[in-house]
Amino acid sequence: MDKLKVSLLGATGMVGQKMVRILSKHPYIELTKVSGSPPKVGKKYAESVKWVEPGEIPEEVAEMRMSSTDPNDHKDSDFVLSALPNEVAEEVELKMVKEGLKVVSNASPFRMDEDVPLINPELNWNHLELLKHQGKRKGWKGLMVKNPNCTSAIMAMAMKPVLDAVEHGRIHVTTLQSVSGAGYSGLSFMAMVDNVIPYIKGEEDKVHRESEKMLGTLEDGKVKRRSLDMEVTTVRVPVRVGHMGIITVETKAEVDIEEVKRTLRDFRSFPQHHNLPTAPKAPIILREEEDRPQPAKDLGVDDMAVYVGRIRYSGRALRLIALGNNLVRGAAGITVLTLEVMREMGLA
Repeated sequence: MDKLKVSLLGATGMVGQKMVRILSKHPYIELTKVSGSPPKVGKKYAESVKWVEPGEIPEEVAEMRMSSTDPNDHKDSDFVLSALPNEVAEEVELKMVKEGLKVVSNASPFRMDEDVPLINPELNWNHLELLKHQGKRKGWKGLMVKNPNCTSAIMAMAMKPVLDAVEHGRIHVTTLQSVSGAGYSGLSFMAMVDNVIPYIKGEEDKVHRESEKMLGTLEDGKVKRRSLDMEVTTVRVPVRVGHMGIITVETKAEVDIEEVKRTLRDFRSFPQHHNLPTAPKAPIILREEEDRPQPAKDLGVDDMAVYVGRIRYSGRALRLIALGNNLVRGAAGITVLTLEVMREMGLA
């Protein structure tokens, strides 16, 4: 099997580092270029990064020279993976796809564009069919695929099997999001010590709108969004890694809670059926203990699973708690898995 050669934009940030780690042991995706901000161009990766991942920087990456974000620096890559900050991603990524490059990105610009697939692989891998018409509709020589906001990715994974199985009304989601979701410079240490911040700008709307798109259906070459009556509250908490959500689904009829548990436990999709390297064997892991899931006890370093527990039902309200690794399932891992799905579908 020929390896896919990829460039990585935003390689020195928290998500970029996680992607470096995941790709360093990948069987058929080879990281051949790393890119960063202008002051870092030309320097060795090891000199440009404040490494926070467990273990040492992979040796083959440590000595790489940092490239710019100019499309010409990446013409010999099969794909460009982007972990760029939102404020610079739109201009850089748009220029790349116009120049014929294939971009799979974590950044928010274009997520809600009707011609750009927003992929959480287990939920809507088939939305990649949009790529067959994207170039003609957008006038792009290359292609663009987006991954969702980290919180949206985790919450939607827990919600899909439930929403497909029960006749539901309003959905209430309250998230407890780790500080790593804000990146290196998002919050100071002192801002979060002994503190909780009950608002994260822009996040509540993202979780709602992105969930509607991810959980929508592909009809006549377009995504028909799933209409969700959804109320979201997002809260920043002093946890290093891991986004948790308290989800309440109002049901229109009585629900068998054991059937709901079975539905969650048995959920599998395209990545599992095709044994893709980055796919978890079970995308949803059910915890029956009364005090789980917990970030400290459940989340692994490169964990792609979403953990669900505290499932309760009363008064036609189904309640559960979901937890996922925001840097992996919510960011780096989902990007790599998306590329694996594209290869399996013949799109890479």
